[in-house]
Amino acid sequence: MAVMMKPGWIRPKTILFASEIPANEKAFEFALAQAVEFHAQLVIVHAYDTLVVAAAESTGIRYYDCAAAARAEKQHLEPLAERARAADVGCEVLVRPGLPADEILALTRERQIDRIVMGTHSPGPIGKLLVGSVAEAVLRSAPIPVFIVGPEAVSGSYRNFVTRTVLCAVRLNEFCGAVAEFAAATAAEHKARLILQHVITPQERSEVLAGRTIEQVEAQLMELVPETLRKTVELETIVVPGDPTEELLFQAKARQADMIVLGAQGASAFAAITRHGVVYKTLAHSPCPVLTLSPLVLEECGVEAKLEESYSCDPYMAGII
Repeated sequence: MAVMMKPGWIRPKTILFASEIPANEKAFEFALAQAVEFHAQLVIVHAYDTLVVAAAESTGIRYYDCAAAARAEKQHLEPLAERARAADVGCEVLVRPGLPADEILALTRERQIDRIVMGTHSPGPIGKLLVGSVAEAVLRSAPIPVFIVGPEAVSGSYRNFVTRTVLCAVRLNEFCGAVAEFAAATAAEHKARLILQHVITPQERSEVLAGRTIEQVEAQLMELVPETLRKTVELETIVVPGDPTEELLFQAKARQADMIVLGAQGASAFAAITRHGVVYKTLAHSPCPVLTLSPLVLEECGVEAKLEESYSCDPYMAGII
């Protein structure tokens, strides 16, 4: 199956950095490095769902000063824009009132945005959980690829943010064929090696290995990448039994991955409630940024990405992030 990818998804011309206040420094460093690498425009966006509130001394009536709120929030972000311009990157700062996820997604429809970069926090107090829910809403509904820089991601500044290794979690199905091809095109753009990893869970071991060896399954994974890309990318496949998250994070650290590619296919109620989804746990503990492809992106690639009932505990589902 031919996958239809927009060129800007692989080589972005405009990158949206969704910022908190104060900004997530590691996420901004990564967004700026990408803008420098691709000679892309950087748009720094902050949406706030609480406004500056004041009370009139005479009446005690509360009112909302949207203009003052926007000015105050923008002042916090201007130093980031100055750093971008000093790196010869075109940059603008946009501050909007409204729910952060809604405003971020609205901007991708209004502007020609090719990629979103944002940070997220590990599970914690209620204040941190809000940021996580914003990241989840964006990565599951964005019509473009989303890079998430988690709390345990190591800054790539020590190696000048060079992408040498891309790790991609896959299964043997049409959905993951699109994810694998996307990862291969990304690796080719960075001149990086690509590792495709399939983790066989205990409940599917007999089905996956029925009449086949691990080596034969690894060879089958190779076929997820089109031949034209296989000729340009150093490709390795890994098939191991075990827990999908543990094995993915282990390989990310062992192979010093600079990027993980995942399909954010949806979430079961169990994954959302317990936060046991692989995407959720990977973002919380990944040592590198994670590129996620939403169902909308996969549909643009020509794949109908929907959760099958038979895989209600699919290991590559997004949980709450």
